This record gives sequence, C-alpha cells and structure tokens, in this order.
Amino acid sequence: MTFKNHRATAELLVATALLSACVSQKTYDQEVQKASTYQQLDNQLKGEVSADQAQITQLQGLVRVTLANGILFPEGGWELDAKGKATLAKLAPVLKTFTGQTIVIKGYTDNVPIGAELRQRFPTNVDLSKARAQSVANELVAGGVPASMISVTGFGDSDPVASNDTPQGRAKNRRVVMDIVEAK
Repeated sequence: MTFKNHRATAELLVATALLSACVSQKTYDQEVQKASTYQQLDNQLKGEVSADQAQITQLQGLVRVTLANGILFPEGGWELDAKGKATLAKLAPVLKTFTGQTIVIKGYTDNVPIGAELRQRFPTNVDLSKARAQSVANELVAGGVPASMISVTGFGDSDPVASNDTPQGRAKNRRVVMDIVEAK
C-alpha cells in the first residue's frame, strides 16, 4: 500500500471513529501524531525505502523503522560506516522533535556463529546485535535526540524475518529496528 493510500485510509478511519464518538480526543490525537510521524520518517528515507534498505510501518501503538545492516555497518561490523551515519543523520532531525514518545532500538543478527576475531569482543550474536543497536543510539544522540528517549536491546538471531538458509534471508535478518512508541 502506498503512503498516500495508507494515510488516506488512516485519516478516514480516525475521522469515522471520531464522528461516531467511538474514540476519545486523546486517542484521536495519538492516531494523528502516528500518521504525522510516519509521514515525516517516510519523507526522510524515500531513497532507502525504494532501494529496499529501509521499511517504515505504522502499527497499533507505534511506528516502526527497520534498517538493513547493509546501510549501517560494514560486513560483520558494529561501528557505523559513512553510509550508516548519513542515513541516521536524516532521521535525527525528525526524531529529536518528538515529545511524549520513546524510541526502542533493537538489534538483530543472522544465525551464523561469530568469527574468531569478533568473538574476542562479542562472545555471542546477542552481544553483537546489542552493540549495533547501541551504535545507532549513540549516533542519534550525537544528532540531538535526547538520550532519555532511547532504550537499546539486542536479540541476536532470535525472531528472524526470513530463512537463515540463504544469503538473502540472512541479510534480511541482520537489521536494526526502531520502534517509536508513546511514552507511558
């Protein structure tokens, strides 16, 4: 579904619910804010989305940004490369304007065991995935996003989105996910 169709559908649902008095003003405001968040992020990552390196999804209660490791890190790395820094530099100006939201950054890997050289620093894929998520968080903070808005966790090879039996599937599983949710 294209963004315009998605936005029009969301606006129609919100308007219908409000007119039928099924939602509170707070719920309506939250839905409008989610649609605005989605639109702002989509505008910043158009190139990455069209290249299938980023995905932005509006879900119940959150907006999710999924970034492929290939646009953030060198192969097997945990430190952002120039392309990764440039991608996050597009997001930071939008994310730092949010109030009343938190950003949960989650790192994932494929199921390939870590090589001997990396294993000295990261004993498990969970450790590597958390380091990648932390690198993303650090770059966003450097870009002006308040650290108090961000939490970081690593999931390693749990929760794959594709089969780890192919190089293409493993590449999809190596990702960083940012969930933008209402603060509680």
